[in-house]
Amino acid sequence: MSVSELIAPAAAPAASSRVRNAISALRLFVIVLTAVLVSRFFVVVPAGERGVLMQFGAVQQRILDEGLHPLIPLAQSVKLLSVRVQSFITQTEAASKDLQDVGAEVALNWHVKPDQVNSLFQRLGDLEQISLIVIRPAIEDSIKAVLASFTAEQLVTERATVKAAIANVLDDRLAHYSLVLDDIDLLQVDFSERFREAVEAKQVAEQEAKRAEYEALRAQRQADAKVFLAKGQAQAQQLLQAGLTPEVLEHEAIEKWNGQLPMVIGNGAVGRLDLSSLTHANQQLTPLQ
Repeated sequence: MSVSELIAPAAAPAASSRVRNAISALRLFVIVLTAVLVSRFFVVVPAGERGVLMQFGAVQQRILDEGLHPLIPLAQSVKLLSVRVQSFITQTEAASKDLQDVGAEVALNWHVKPDQVNSLFQRLGDLEQISLIVIRPAIEDSIKAVLASFTAEQLVTERATVKAAIANVLDDRLAHYSLVLDDIDLLQVDFSERFREAVEAKQVAEQEAKRAEYEALRAQRQADAKVFLAKGQAQAQQLLQAGLTPEVLEHEAIEKWNGQLPMVIGNGAVGRLDLSSLTHANQQLTPLQ
């Protein structure tokens, strides 16, 4: 048996394997090509988005809703735009009504009107272009306009009013471009170091003034209490003195007498208290008991 006859049986399975691999690759290529060609005839609009239909590059009036839609290959194409709520945060500087430097950080939630995506795309472009051309300038201009109508103190004490004013101005600005304002948050308001020092000094002065007022009121009340107490004591003393008549004094002396006559010494003479006078005074005071 020759060498070629020995090699031929071994080469046959290898050649057959190469043929099968080539056929499998060809089938895969056909499937992929078919899928690509079929996809050119259809477009899928995901949830939360709308499709802007364009024919030969021109924006059409028809807006594609969520789902599967047929297309004319090479003639028609679709640009997808999200109609979900978009968030935008920016910082800007402005001046208050009393010419204080103010730094504000604002968060804005907005979305595209679903029935206006075609005209909006035609005028402005995609969402990135909308944020750059409309959203950022609108926020900065609205903040500067609103903050200029409030003093620095009002920006702190009337935060809700300031937020509502910014929202009203922004709502009008965005409505002009078929955009809807969902919500706005005034995240932070900063002032210059000089203004913060002035506010702190004012608060300290107010606290000191309130403390001084409290101390003065406390002292006045203490003085009033002392005057009231003195008046009460004086009135009590007057009432007591008015009630101490000679008859009352004699009666009190008789009530406390222990029956012994005291010795009276005076002017070089020694004597005793007149008992008759005490008895007479006792008879006169008997009805008082």
